[in-house]
Amino acid sequence: MDVAALILEWADRVERPEFVALDPVLLPRRFADDPISAEIVGFMAATVAWGSRRSIIASAERALAGMGDRPAQWLLEADEDDLDALSWRHRTLLAEDSGVLLRGLQRALRAHGTLAELFALQPGETDFFNAIDRARTELLGGAIASRTAKHIASPAAGSAAKRLHLYLRWMVRPSARGVDLGIWSHLPKSALSCPLDVHSGRVARSLGLLKRSANDAAAVRELDAVLRTIDAEDPARLDFALFGLGLEAPELWQHG
Repeated sequence: MDVAALILEWADRVERPEFVALDPVLLPRRFADDPISAEIVGFMAATVAWGSRRSIIASAERALAGMGDRPAQWLLEADEDDLDALSWRHRTLLAEDSGVLLRGLQRALRAHGTLAELFALQPGETDFFNAIDRARTELLGGAIASRTAKHIASPAAGSAAKRLHLYLRWMVRPSARGVDLGIWSHLPKSALSCPLDVHSGRVARSLGLLKRSANDAAAVRELDAVLRTIDAEDPARLDFALFGLGLEAPELWQHG
C-alpha cells in the first residue's frame, strides 16, 4: 500500500463543503462576513471540541444564542454581568472557567483587535508550539495557575494541544475548498500541525506514520515530520485524511 497516495487521496475526498454540515467548523463559518466574530466563535467552538461532534456543536450553540448576530461586538461591549450570564459550558468546562476565558478573549480583542496577534510566529519558528504557549499566557492572565488553565493546553508542558491546533487549522488554512476559513492567511500554513487525538493517532500508527504510543507534544512533532514529507506546504490538510479514514474506511488501515 502506498500510504502517501492513500493519505493524499483521502484528504481530497474529505475536505469538501459537505464536511462542514456535521462539524464544529460550521459555527465560525457562519460569520464569514465578520472575520473577528469568526475568530471568537472559532476559539469558543474549538475549546469545547472533545466528545461527539453533535454535543460540541450544541454546547457552542448555547453560548452563541446569547451573543447576537455580531459576537465580537457583543464581547467588546459586554460588562461583568453579561460575561457571567453567558452559557458557555461543556462537560468539565464550568461557569468559572468560561468566565476566565471570556475575559481573556475580551482583553485580547480590546488590546489587539484580533486574536491573530496572539499566535504570531517569532523569527526562526517553524511551528506554532511556542505561539500557543504565548497565547495561553495572555488569555489566562492572572489565572495561569487556576483550574481553568487545563482548558488551554500547553505544548511546553507536553500536551498535544489538539484543540488549539484544530483552531489554527480553521483560521490559517485557505477557504478555497469550503471548509477552513483562511482568515489568518498571513500566518504560514506550512507551520501548522495535525490536531492529534486518540482517533487520528490510532489511524496514524496503523499506517506507520507514528510510532510514539502517547498522544502528546512529542507525538505531534513526530507526526509533523512525516506528514511534511507528504505535503510540506500544507501538512495540516492531511488531518482530513486521518479523520476520514478513521470514520469511513477502517478496512484500509486496521490490521489483524
